[in-house]
Amino acid sequence: MTQSSFEFDDLIRCAKGEMFGEGNAQLPLPPMLMFDRIERIAKDGGKFSKGEMVAELLIKPDLWFFGCHFEGDPVMPGCLGLDAMWQLVGFYLGWSGGKGHGRALGVGDVKFSGQVLPDNKKITYQVDIKRIIMRKLTMGIADAQMSVDGKIIYEAKDLRVGLFTNTQALSE
Repeated sequence: MTQSSFEFDDLIRCAKGEMFGEGNAQLPLPPMLMFDRIERIAKDGGKFSKGEMVAELLIKPDLWFFGCHFEGDPVMPGCLGLDAMWQLVGFYLGWSGGKGHGRALGVGDVKFSGQVLPDNKKITYQVDIKRIIMRKLTMGIADAQMSVDGKIIYEAKDLRVGLFTNTQALSE
């Protein structure tokens, strides 16, 4: 696929399984979809010259997690920012032609140095692909950063996502 940016409607098509073919990588539907658009996706560039993605989420004070995390002290859960990074690596695998359903496999190191509050304006994700394996195992490894209003607040190293044609075997 050569498309290099994706708007919200494109992301919803992906979430419904209409982008990469039946049984292949999908994004979650809202409210778990943690970005509004992919501004740039490329097979080259990035910190390791092996590919990169830039995505964004516009912050609205009525986002679902602010109402429950925490009452009187609303803040975006850190795990949702981390999940967004995994979502993006999985999308990259599907965009690159990988087959199967995406599953997060782990992360080497995570650092949180800030927070997302209802009065913030925009989250930006920068994902730098380190390695793509497309053999019997399809897996992507990447480093990523999450910024809010231009300030880096989350950093993740060695995010790992795999694509699996048989997800039932993961439960056995």
